[in-house]
Amino acid sequence: MTFPAFTATLDRRLRPAATAPLAVGFSGGGDSLALLILTLDWARAHGRAVLALTVDHQLNPASAGWTADAVAKARALGADARALAWTGPKPASGLSAAARAARHALLADAAREAGARVLLLGHTKGDLAEAALMRAEGSTVSDPRAWSPSPVWPEGRGVFVLRPLLAVGRGEIRDWLAARGETWLDDPANEDPRSARARARVQLSSPEKRSVTGEVAAKPTEGASPSAADAPFVTSPIGASPPPPFHGGGEGWLTLPRTAPAAHVAAACLCAAGTSQPPRGDRLQRLVDRIRSGETFTATLAGARIEAAGEAVSFFREPGEARRSGPPPTDPSDRLPDGGRALPPGQPVVWDGRYELTAAIPGLAVRPLQGLAARLPPAQRQALKALPASARPSLPAVIAPDGAVSCPILAEAKSTRARCLVMARFEAAIGRVDQEPAT
Repeated sequence: MTFPAFTATLDRRLRPAATAPLAVGFSGGGDSLALLILTLDWARAHGRAVLALTVDHQLNPASAGWTADAVAKARALGADARALAWTGPKPASGLSAAARAARHALLADAAREAGARVLLLGHTKGDLAEAALMRAEGSTVSDPRAWSPSPVWPEGRGVFVLRPLLAVGRGEIRDWLAARGETWLDDPANEDPRSARARARVQLSSPEKRSVTGEVAAKPTEGASPSAADAPFVTSPIGASPPPPFHGGGEGWLTLPRTAPAAHVAAACLCAAGTSQPPRGDRLQRLVDRIRSGETFTATLAGARIEAAGEAVSFFREPGEARRSGPPPTDPSDRLPDGGRALPPGQPVVWDGRYELTAAIPGLAVRPLQGLAARLPPAQRQALKALPASARPSLPAVIAPDGAVSCPILAEAKSTRARCLVMARFEAAIGRVDQEPAT
């Protein structure tokens, strides 16, 4: 038995000349074991290294042993391997969602640190069927997609998720592994009745449920229309026409035509605001209706300030967002009393979800520019006038130990290197990046 679609998917999505390692989420279960073996076979033929990443959620007393076994198995197969741990207190409610978010964050961080731009995950046709059944019973869970940007931010910046086994059933995978003499871990959490997914998996063992979900699970939904919650992670199906053009934007803001799809509007809100919580479907629809009507207006949604005038709609970070959300969760010693954030020298810091800043010297801090523009050097004050008024207050202002203020977005600064993440995140979110990035 072979999986020709697997090879075709990797050939399609991965760049032939790339040398970066491939990251694989490896739990030790049957699906991820097949994924790792197949990925290693492909990688050897293309001169690529493979890094297996195993996450210990620390939710079961036996998890440390499972993790050690998985790491040892991955190394025995020929992969480099690392164990990652979800440490700290666990929430009393919403544990599954919190564990999923923590897992994605750990995997994305580790992949990026290793230089990998693609993280392969072992979701199968069975995961599509389970998601369909869960939605039929009231859940808002979305389908796993064959190709998408990492769903966590900012940990997932620059990392894309590839699921090349979505057209394969678990039975096929286990038959293939058994024929090779392989054994795998069966996580008891998959049978825990407290889990909606575990209940769906049990129900799918009945012929009645298989018939209800068989059509949905028969093929990956890579090009299906997403729910509002998934709008920022839309991707285009293989062979589909590219997304409609958008006007563009600048350093930290985006501009779309009034005809932009709702998914693009939702993505623009998140990316321009630097936030990660998608707008609610009803609020998003009201905004889209106002945009399509041709009305001139200003509104806020998901941390973004939206200005519609003429044929264009612009999206900025809403100035009050910094006061509401504060700096991202980091080492408390990096937070300053005035709401600023310290910039440790040589260490890239994602500030407000939109900028990656790297300080070259010690003692620097970053705050929103609002209220500090008059302290900028004359050349930077002049450059600031060329930007839309709504973009100015939320630009990064870097403050030196002597109190001097500069904005690395307005002029090249020797003390701080700045990279705006907004446009790259938006292009990934709407499906303009459909293959492993070059850099």
